[in-house]
Amino acid sequence: MTAGLATLPAKSMSRSRMRRRVLVFAAGGLLVLFVLLTVSLTTGEMPMPAGTALRALVGLGDSGDVLVVQQFRAPRAVAAIVAGAGLGAAGCVLQRLFRNPLASPDVMGVTGGASLGAVALIAAGASQTLIPVGALAGGLLSALLLGVFAWRSGLAVTRLVLTGLAVQAGLAAAVNLMIVRFPAELAGSALQWTTGSVYGRTWTEVWGAAGAMVPAFATALVLHRRLALLDLGDESAGALGLGTSAARLQLLFVAVALASLAAALAGPVTFVALAVPHLVRLVTGPPTAASLGLAGLTGAVLLLASDLVVQHLLPIEGLPVGAVTATLGAPWLLVLMFRQSSPVQRSHA
Repeated sequence: MTAGLATLPAKSMSRSRMRRRVLVFAAGGLLVLFVLLTVSLTTGEMPMPAGTALRALVGLGDSGDVLVVQQFRAPRAVAAIVAGAGLGAAGCVLQRLFRNPLASPDVMGVTGGASLGAVALIAAGASQTLIPVGALAGGLLSALLLGVFAWRSGLAVTRLVLTGLAVQAGLAAAVNLMIVRFPAELAGSALQWTTGSVYGRTWTEVWGAAGAMVPAFATALVLHRRLALLDLGDESAGALGLGTSAARLQLLFVAVALASLAAALAGPVTFVALAVPHLVRLVTGPPTAASLGLAGLTGAVLLLASDLVVQHLLPIEGLPVGAVTATLGAPWLLVLMFRQSSPVQRSHA
């Protein structure tokens, strides 16, 4: 009895320590994000002090500074933040939903489908404000294809990854074929969807995607309890009254919506959704309701930092941010696949 009571303070201390760790991680992430945002607003061909850039952001100061900050630098930085947050949250939901550390929108073909939808609307001459709608429809199409090809196998790790890669490759081929047949004036604007870039983003595009992403993110938070029940396994979740199939479909739709809207802003950016959930778990431990918010914050920091590297640290001008994240993501994916196929991992499967 005494031993049992002695474990209570230990558990309380563990929860308190974990809560402090989450708060420190969140505060540090917000501080880093603010610093990166300030750097993105102050650096470039027309460098300016931080105070000048922040005043220009709210419309104060020299008209030239206001134009540079409000129309060129701020939309690009905010687009990276919004897209990174959506990718991080989507990766967090998908990896928990499938209990698979390799599950992410780019591996499973969701971002490829979103790119196809966006490029199709560009080809049709649609308004820029409708591109997020096309990206969402394309993401849902890829999710449907993935479900048709892989659901019967129980979404095993190997089948899921191979099917997702096949879907992604097929959709990428369709996008490339469309771009090749585009008129020259459309090919340039559509090409970004094959690599991933936040260059040239406008406030209309940013607010359109962000406005749709906020309710999707809120829905993911509301559905977190169902995700926690699914973590227990289908039998246990069903015994607690959860309709597992319906819950999976709801969570899959939310993850696809987040990833597709992110792709509408930044194209098929890889690595972010795959790596962010692992980084969050490494710092905060087992997933909780806070993990989703931390994943969004970490994704925003990672994509904005990658875009700053592209703009100011690499010698190649005009390199898309997707090229940098893909370079980082390839070895990361190989390491994860090696760990999944190792004898230790199989013995615990």
